[in-house]
Amino acid sequence: MPLQVSVVSADREVWSGEATMVVARTSIGQIGILAGHEPVLATLAEGEVHVTTSENGRVSARAEHGFLSVQNDVVTIVAGAAELV
Repeated sequence: MPLQVSVVSADREVWSGEATMVVARTSIGQIGILAGHEPVLATLAEGEVHVTTSENGRVSARAEHGFLSVQNDVVTIVAGAAELV
């Protein structure tokens, strides 16, 4: 089952879609998310979020602080500022 991922900034949706993996930097280190991951709520650190899409592509976004939430294979990344790189 794929992950449903949304990357949003304070003023817009940056990217959303299906993915097989998400890697992000949190305040306590890097985290990798795969389908079936336990629920998580983490504080994002400034850095890049890498999403491996279901089509074996890759999307990267630069995120400046915010939160990462994982629950029931839904990953939501809310950043103060974010843009695709």
